[in-house]
Amino acid sequence: MNKRIRLTDDEATALGLKLNISTEGNPKYIITEDQQKRITEIRSKGVLTSCNSLEVDPTTVKHLWKKNQEASAFVKNPLYVDKLEKDFDTFQAELIDDLKKYSPKFPKIKRKKTTEGHLLVVDIADLHINKYATQELTGADYNSQIAVERAIEGTKGLLQKSVGFNIDKVLFVIGNDVLNTDNLTKSTTKNTPQDTDLSWFEAFKIAKECYVKCIELCLSVADVDIIHCPSNHDFLSGCFLAQTLEAYFRNCNNITFDISPAYRKYYQYFNNLIELEHGDKGKVANLPLVIAQSQPKMWAETKFRYGYLHHVHHTDKVQHQSSKDYIGINITYLRSPSSADIWHSDSSYLNMVAVEGFIHSKENGRVSHLTHYF
Repeated sequence: MNKRIRLTDDEATALGLKLNISTEGNPKYIITEDQQKRITEIRSKGVLTSCNSLEVDPTTVKHLWKKNQEASAFVKNPLYVDKLEKDFDTFQAELIDDLKKYSPKFPKIKRKKTTEGHLLVVDIADLHINKYATQELTGADYNSQIAVERAIEGTKGLLQKSVGFNIDKVLFVIGNDVLNTDNLTKSTTKNTPQDTDLSWFEAFKIAKECYVKCIELCLSVADVDIIHCPSNHDFLSGCFLAQTLEAYFRNCNNITFDISPAYRKYYQYFNNLIELEHGDKGKVANLPLVIAQSQPKMWAETKFRYGYLHHVHHTDKVQHQSSKDYIGINITYLRSPSSADIWHSDSSYLNMVAVEGFIHSKENGRVSHLTHYF
């Protein structure tokens, strides 16, 4: 198929083209697909020459716009694309090898049944692996290493604080901005720029290893049900991470997964209904009716109902309280272990840094609210 494209005179000469469309501005030519491939090669050499003259690594230049009196050429750099593809191929191969190497066949753990058991909810809200903040600009340091350390310490802290409640089930909540970015441009799903300390694939690998460690800690106490909440910073990569974790633990009969991309998730533990969502959509006041309409059977079978929301951690955005009773349900916003970045700090959106959990009785609803501060 022929394609119309603007070329410089040098590019046209290299292709042996003659001007066949006259214009008042830059010259236009009609070229074939084979000629298009050739012009890509020619332009990549131009990018390389220009980058060398500027002493810039050509693999880091996404595109180049060259202008002169004769023509204007916007060039996509094949060298940059090749580098990204190689990085992704390496990441994909390492991930697959890791899953093959360590996706153990867990022996089924036989646990004693009890009528006095409790559910422990472990909810690491908005961990933001790959967020970068410094003491000098925000009042506190934060990076991927700190994020992972806090997730693991927080999980251990909640498990320790739950001792004495006879935990027979753990609900481990994943997602909720576990990753700070969602693309190659170091920005969120909707392209809000972020300060980062790692590449996207390094952050993904670290997040996977962090969650694996936390899940294994929970598994040492009780069987684990895992629910994924899609979120605004990492909607795509968060869903992929959830799928990776499911594959990682596919041979474990003591773990279940609910990791669909559905925004709201619902969970029933005997007389308890628990609704989980990120918290950046809809009006909170409408949530009780939304839940009752969406889950009429679960609503009717339970007496104690709770909504656990994330995304907002500073009290001025939740009517000066993090937990509020509505008719038929309590809505609670969770604290985050993530320190403020520059934007949040400058906007005075500051939160008490912590990981939170909850203990639910089979018959009497939520009986304890656990907090592990940093």
